[in-house]
Amino acid sequence: MEQERTEINDLGEFGLIDFLTRNIEIQNASTVLGVGDDAAVIDHFGKQTVISTDMLVEGIHFDLMYVPLKHLGYKSVVVNISDIYAMGATPTQITMSIAFSNRFSVEALNEFYEGVYAACEKYGVDLVGGDTSNSQKGLIISVTAIGEVAPDQFIKRSTAQKGDLLCVSGDLGAAYLGLTLLEREKRIYLDSPTVNPDLENQTYIIGRQLKPEARKDIIEFLQESDIKPTAMMDVSDGLSSEILHIAKQSNLGVVLYEEKIPIAQESKEIALKFGLDPTAAALSGGEDYELLFTMKQEDYDKIVLNEQISVIGYMADISEGAHIITKGGNKFKLVSQGWNAFQQ
Repeated sequence: MEQERTEINDLGEFGLIDFLTRNIEIQNASTVLGVGDDAAVIDHFGKQTVISTDMLVEGIHFDLMYVPLKHLGYKSVVVNISDIYAMGATPTQITMSIAFSNRFSVEALNEFYEGVYAACEKYGVDLVGGDTSNSQKGLIISVTAIGEVAPDQFIKRSTAQKGDLLCVSGDLGAAYLGLTLLEREKRIYLDSPTVNPDLENQTYIIGRQLKPEARKDIIEFLQESDIKPTAMMDVSDGLSSEILHIAKQSNLGVVLYEEKIPIAQESKEIALKFGLDPTAAALSGGEDYELLFTMKQEDYDKIVLNEQISVIGYMADISEGAHIITKGGNKFKLVSQGWNAFQQ
């Protein structure tokens, strides 16, 4: 049975916006006025406002040969609100702008927005505006996330202190390995369209790539445990790249222990199958959206029982530089080989 296809032109821009935003329900008291006027109105009642913007471009950041539109909508929200959590703030609103070519139907865009709304509902965020436009080819997504934080309680990258513990949430490298598997199956399909894709039941790594989650739970845990990280950011471009950002901006050195880097068993197994080093996938892969943070040593006892937080190293004097100690006890300079959109 062929799926129904409604052309965008049948609705027009305002009709399309009305259609895609027809079921919005406001979740935050700070959202005074949402979609439907010339601008949204937000009142954070004495708190400070945190704002972050990300752009996702087809062919650079995602491939629609293997990324379902609903997953893409979900992910485009999550990657933005992850940046808000990385400031120690609570995301409250987003704006969503998309540009698309005429190969997209109303049904396709509706599927994308189903993912957007699923993420908004999960994280308690209101969609309060945006824009739609034509594009010459492909799909372009721009999301702005807005959050709130108590005055001057936001957490920067540049405020780590010598002796602080370096910590990361969750596990690393899985999203990159999921991408590697999807890319492998895409190449096989392009060579032999009759061959069915074999994702080898790798639901964990595929899920980490197609449907990442922001670590709201970690922020809540830190707040409940009365831990204020001294510096923090999310892991979007690879662990080594992010560690070097914190070290550089805090004017410090850093020591990272390879054996302490958290890598899921599924990731280790598939990495070895692909002939990849699991540590390299964790250091350079990116798109894990875990939280990397530094904290005072005296707070260690507060996190020791949390299995979702790993201490992976410590911040040192700048004269020590940035190094990784391997499992074999060797010391190497830590280099940034994270994902870079400008090196395709």
